[in-house]
Amino acid sequence: MSVSPRFRASLLSALAACALLFGAAAPLHAETITVEHAQGTSEVPLGPKTILVFDLAALDTLDALGVPVAGVPEGVKPAYLRKYDEAAYPKIGSLFEPDFEAVAAAAPDLIVTGGRSAAKYAELAGIAPTVDVTVDASRYLEDAKDKVRLLARITQREEEAERRIAALDASIAALQGKAKGAGTGLIIMTTGGRMSAYGPGSRFGIIHTVFGVAPAAADLAVATHGQAVSYEFLLKTDPDTLFVIDRDAAIGQRGQAASVLLDNEIVRRTKAWANGRVVYLDPDSWYLSGTGLTAMQAMVDEIAAALD
Repeated sequence: MSVSPRFRASLLSALAACALLFGAAAPLHAETITVEHAQGTSEVPLGPKTILVFDLAALDTLDALGVPVAGVPEGVKPAYLRKYDEAAYPKIGSLFEPDFEAVAAAAPDLIVTGGRSAAKYAELAGIAPTVDVTVDASRYLEDAKDKVRLLARITQREEEAERRIAALDASIAALQGKAKGAGTGLIIMTTGGRMSAYGPGSRFGIIHTVFGVAPAAADLAVATHGQAVSYEFLLKTDPDTLFVIDRDAAIGQRGQAASVLLDNEIVRRTKAWANGRVVYLDPDSWYLSGTGLTAMQAMVDEIAAALD
């Protein structure tokens, strides 16, 4: 059934009123702070007690900082966040579509959107203070750390966040040293029996721009779904290391595994195959929660191990 924009606006206004009503028992003079995020500036409570999270990277970071959450999206999550599938954590919609009634009923102090849920920011902000922690891929690492610091400031976990960020920076510096002599690399993602490649500036381009692995193909189109490529392209670029992300494995979709897709006569002629350096990256960290604290550290550790 289609819903008119006027009816939807009225529904959201009613839900916001309900959220305010249910939240009437909260302290009347709770301290607030003004923060900048991906969609502007918001006034949010300091140390919010009821946090709803729609973004998996944000869920990763809050979990790493020991911050309890009161609602999470349904759907596939990284293995290390599977506890949030349990009934103890109320479900508030999907990564793309909030359940507005469930959101209002939870009477949140703070809502966190980002990435796949960013398009719903305005509607959610009409219910409760909301921040968007979407990361700018063109400055991936710095913006990811900025978003970690944003969540840490709001939840008063700044000391732990800085400790984790310092450890991350140290491991990246060590990885950059390894990457200098590691030759070229190419990043591909497989899904539905097809392949796409990613270069500097892309969602996975941190391997080149931050970690320091020289790109085997420096002029790839920067697009969300990468640049479609063939087996012949892999042979032509002939990387020393081939980094592979299996999207189907990440989202629990049945399909041809990346390892099967790449086991063919053409790929076997590449240097990466000959050197035993076809590296199947953890799809949970790379595809689902890539800018979370835990995911970023796992990504660095994984590339460092691959280059040893």
